Amino acid sequence: MTTFRYASDQSLMVYLGEHVNLDTHHRVLRLLRLLEAEPIPGVRNLHPAYNSILIVFDPVEQEHQNIERTVATYLKRLDDVKLPEPRTVEIPVVYDGPDLADVAVLHSISPQRVVELHSSATYIVYFVGFVPGFAYLGGLPAELATPRLEAPRKKVPKGSVAIGGTHTGVYPFDTPGGWRLIGRTALEIFDPDTAELSKLRIGDQVKFSPCL
Repeated sequence: MTTFRYASDQSLMVYLGEHVNLDTHHRVLRLLRLLEAEPIPGVRNLHPAYNSILIVFDPVEQEHQNIERTVATYLKRLDDVKLPEPRTVEIPVVYDGPDLADVAVLHSISPQRVVELHSSATYIVYFVGFVPGFAYLGGLPAELATPRLEAPRKKVPKGSVAIGGTHTGVYPFDTPGGWRLIGRTALEIFDPDTAELSKLRIGDQVKFSPCL
């Protein structure tokens, strides 16, 4: 089910499903590919998320109704869009985060079991946001779903691997944050000197590999 919502005087939100799951994620990806391959005149930016895409346009060149009509024609072709095989990115992790023990206690398991569960899953990059390079990774084992901290830290170190609710992620640089820190990686997640900028992009698969 697809719905449209006017998000501002120069943006249109397209919802491609009601739930966060792979089917909806693939619909988001397919529409994103179409919008990138066949750009709508006047569209400035595309912001994909869990189950939606925010389309930002120049209000001098475009209007909501026209964007909506054009997107509606794209939606009829979603099933014809072939998605490439996802890349797999392996991230080495030292599991020594300050919240590792707390996560273990909250779930009545050992810290080692937290590491085993976290590193055994294959994750999907649903989207990149919050700060440049921060990828929201779905696929966290249900046993590790953990609420965010009640009071966010003022500074989370670059490379911190964390759990927030039912998702996990890596902080690409020092920033405030409220996710539970269970480890750290030396891998550069965001590099402004590279063409892609972010090591992770929407649709990628991610594996975490424990290391000393």
